[in-house]
Amino acid sequence: MPLDLEEQEQLDQFKAFWQKYRNLITGVLTVALFAFAAYNTYGWWQNSQALEASKLYETMISAAAKGDQEQTLRATNDLQKDFARTPYAAMSSLIAARVAADAGDNAKALDYLRWVAKNASNDGYLALAKLRLVTQLIEQGGEKDFAEADQILKEKPVAGFEALWLERRGDWYLVQKKNAEAKKSYEDAWKILNQAKEFPEEARRLLKVKLDAVGGVAQ
Repeated sequence: MPLDLEEQEQLDQFKAFWQKYRNLITGVLTVALFAFAAYNTYGWWQNSQALEASKLYETMISAAAKGDQEQTLRATNDLQKDFARTPYAAMSSLIAARVAADAGDNAKALDYLRWVAKNASNDGYLALAKLRLVTQLIEQGGEKDFAEADQILKEKPVAGFEALWLERRGDWYLVQKKNAEAKKSYEDAWKILNQAKEFPEEARRLLKVKLDAVGGVAQ
């Protein structure tokens, strides 16, 4: 479905926000993950599988830093195949999705996000994957894309991410020019997000831009 100039500008804003927000969330979750691993004295964190997975994850990170897309995706695929139950597989898949998207391979990026949305055991990674997946589907704008995004948004939000679920629903309505429904979703999101101080200020600013665009009032 072709987008007019205003809609394209809105999509560009979505992309800019997620570029900033993804780094913050991934960083916080990664710190929490390794802090847990350092202090936990039992379970699979201490077994050889976790050690091998961490080594492969380091290989993937190094390849991504060097801009080696082929090795980045290959290491991620190996983590999915051999260490799917470890958080390293989810973390690497989120990074691989970004690498694939930046390379213009949106289909592969969507596959990585779908994998995390289906397999992640960590709620943070699960929410991040679903929200990014919905955003990318909305950006693509096809009938099947909207249908898939709709199904995800109908799922129960991951605890703590209710406001962002509502905001993505607003995006879903807005791109289809259902401004009244978008306004309601954005207003509901604002009531939650404006009180959630743990979210970055950029999140509130972007939501306010969206509210203003549909005639809402952010207080």
